[in-house]
Parts: sequence; C-alpha cells; structure tokens
Amino acid sequence: MKNSLKLPILLVALAAASRLLPHPPNVTPIAAMALYGGVYLGPRAAYLVPLAALLASDLFLGWHGTLPFVYLGFALTAFMGRQLRGHKRPAPLLGGIAGSSLLFYLLTNFGVWLTASLYPQNLPGLLACYTAAIPFFRNSLLGDLFFAAALFGLQELYGLKSKRPVAESLI
Repeated sequence: MKNSLKLPILLVALAAASRLLPHPPNVTPIAAMALYGGVYLGPRAAYLVPLAALLASDLFLGWHGTLPFVYLGFALTAFMGRQLRGHKRPAPLLGGIAGSSLLFYLLTNFGVWLTASLYPQNLPGLLACYTAAIPFFRNSLLGDLFFAAALFGLQELYGLKSKRPVAESLI
C-alpha cells in the first residue's frame, strides 16, 4: 500500500472506531481530527478523512435527518484547519477549536430544529432547541479541546524532528 494512503486510512479507522465504542455524548476525536487534518494533511485528505470516518461509523449507527448538517459541520471544520495552515500557534488553534465546536453546535441543532418535530418551527422553538443542547455543546467543546491538544501536542513534539504528520510515525 502506498505510504500516502496509510495515514488517512489509519485516521479513518481510529475515528470510526471512536464513534462505535462507548463514550460520553458528543465526545469523539472527529472534529479535532478534521481540524488537524486541515492543517497537516493534503487538501483532499483533509476533507475525506473525517467524512469517511463518519460514513464508516454511520453504516453501523444508522441514518437520521440531521446527517447533512453533521457532515457539513465537519467539512467546515476541515476548511477552518486549512485556513490555519500558516498559523499553528496556540491562540489561533484554540480559536479554531472553539470556533469549530460552536459552528458544529449551531449547525447540528439548527438541523434538529428544522428536520425533527421536537420543537415548534418558530424563533422560540429554535431557541428552545439551542438551550436544550447546551450540555452537548459543553461535551463537544471539552472533547474537541482534549483531542486537539493531544493531536497538535504530539505533532509539536514529533515536529521537532520531522515536518510529517505525527500519525505517519505510527505506520
């Protein structure tokens, strides 16, 4: 297998498995991986890796009406990572992590409000949907911060010796 394919395949497998194993709600490494991938992977792999991980795990988890919002959220997170390529300092990365968590919260809960019949289709219903999802946002943000710190921290330590993504050393 070509070396250029080993890293994306490893990341897809790890991220997909993370969604299938028991975990607190909304605490998975996919957003952190999408941001990291945007910074360190090539332009196609940055988008394909998180989306392929979602697709692989959704084959087991099932389909629902908010999937387009979920996939869009992670694609936009990879895009945010692409914008951070030249700004790998802690402050821009923290802003990217927080911004991607907030974007995901806003997009996916808008999707819940729009596609599910849980809330009235008016402004109070949308606000109720966002309010009910605050605990999930907290989990997402904490999980994204943890996994991003791990990925970017390992990259920084490993990057002292090499400019390659840290996951390549695992292959």
